[in-house]
Amino acid sequence: MQYIDTIPVWGTHEENTLEQAKVCARTADRFALMADGHLGYGVPIGGVIAAQDRISPTAVGFDIACGNKAVRLDMHGPELRANIHRIMDGIWNTLSFGVGRRNNERNEHPLFERDAHMGWNTEAAAPLKRKAEAQLGTIGSGNHYVDLFTDEQDRVWVGVHFGSRGLGHGIATWFLKAAGAKDGMMVDPVWLDVNSDLGAQYIAAMQLGGAYAYAGRDWVCDRVARLLGAPVVEEVHNHHNFAWQEEHDGKLLWVCRKGATPAFPGQRGFVGGTMGEVSVILEGVEPDSMDEATRDAQRAAMFSTVHGAGRVMGRKQAAGVFDRKTGACKREGLVKPEMMQSWLREANVVLRGGGLDESPHCYKRLPEVIAEQGGTVRVLHTLTPVGVAMAGANEFDPYKD
Repeated sequence: MQYIDTIPVWGTHEENTLEQAKVCARTADRFALMADGHLGYGVPIGGVIAAQDRISPTAVGFDIACGNKAVRLDMHGPELRANIHRIMDGIWNTLSFGVGRRNNERNEHPLFERDAHMGWNTEAAAPLKRKAEAQLGTIGSGNHYVDLFTDEQDRVWVGVHFGSRGLGHGIATWFLKAAGAKDGMMVDPVWLDVNSDLGAQYIAAMQLGGAYAYAGRDWVCDRVARLLGAPVVEEVHNHHNFAWQEEHDGKLLWVCRKGATPAFPGQRGFVGGTMGEVSVILEGVEPDSMDEATRDAQRAAMFSTVHGAGRVMGRKQAAGVFDRKTGACKREGLVKPEMMQSWLREANVVLRGGGLDESPHCYKRLPEVIAEQGGTVRVLHTLTPVGVAMAGANEFDPYKD
């Protein structure tokens, strides 16, 4: 960890990411930047931003409650690898990948029952209920995925990454407009007084998005387990675009983690790598086992860590620019199909969907990123990908951030 203009920063970042962090820190009580950070809408991905009695819709982001869930199945690697092509076809044909999709299967959930969650009573969320019902359990596109892994004991895990879909995007859009948010990247994040009516409405709607995202990830993991015919025996579940009220250094703060994973001592998290590299199950380390410098770093991070490997290449830079109407390439990208295919062949990963903008070439290496977080977290399980399912190439997902 190093301090840049009083901001605790882990890892190495592009100058525009650091400049954005400095802009955010001007109006926050506390700010920290994780090692997987990169430029985001208003607040950098990997940013942890906190204040007393204020909450920032900018810092939570458009994809409210985007997060990861991993489940371990009562299944072992040989069975998975022997049937991997059939299994991946089943996942691809059963689940809903892509933009604006509805779930292929009717997905009823108690969350939609009358008065099941006060967030439905907010002006932002009320008109979105029907869309949310149809989209529950859809994965979306971009870096959202369903992966199959084996761990160091050759046990099978399912990992998923996505958020609250159109519901969260609609909620965020409504509140950003209501709060007077400015367009642009290098703008001050907007804040809401949590004691105001608008602030209270935002918290209720955000927490609805969180419950909805959890329900969607639960459904997908359970559906994949049923496809594989193997029960779930262990699970790890966490948001990384959310705000929590927490006590830090004797102060009660609203902590917004945008692309950052909560990592309190003993708290486990699933952190995904790229389609061709390892992911991990990690946990926050107990302060008693640390030296003083690491304890200081853990507190400075507000008990947070990375949520992924972190991009080093923009989507258009990687895949090029296409004419949406004709499909013609207007500008070539830096990543060629044979580059991505070669990487996946060497990694023995079976891919369904996936675009060049999600190639491993576009990301940092996850083990290096985690190492940059120092001794504040430790890896419990290393997950090696066997099968990966993502939306197809060149799909823009308006519901993600």
